[in-house]
Amino acid sequence: MPSRPSKRLETFANPRPARDYRIHMEIPEFTCLCPRTGQPDFATLVLEYVPERLCVELKSLKLYIGSYRNEGAFHEEVTNRILDDLVGATRPRFMRLTARFNVRGGIHTTVVAEYVKPGWKAKPAVDVSALPAAPGSTRG
Repeated sequence: MPSRPSKRLETFANPRPARDYRIHMEIPEFTCLCPRTGQPDFATLVLEYVPERLCVELKSLKLYIGSYRNEGAFHEEVTNRILDDLVGATRPRFMRLTARFNVRGGIHTTVVAEYVKPGWKAKPAVDVSALPAAPGSTRG
């Protein structure tokens, strides 16, 4: 029996809670309905987050995303609602949801919503191109 769409997001314990690391997911098959016309809207969702104590479980995320298939929602609302639900379930240090909607009526829409845990600051990225090459390395 196939799995049914669900609004329930499941989580699991972050295996490395002391480390800031980024989880990146691309969800290319998001669909919802235009609340004005009832026509389907298609989008690719890009989820990036730095977990605190919990990570989102992938199958529950898939079923959650699928639960929007027959719901009418404006792009801005559905992007922010999904982010709010994911933040509520995982309580991350940082989370960004980018929703790249396919062209409709000649307009391509991208909505970006972010959450930053109060007091959390991202560590600066390491620029590996500025590091000295190892002896015998062909990098350069």
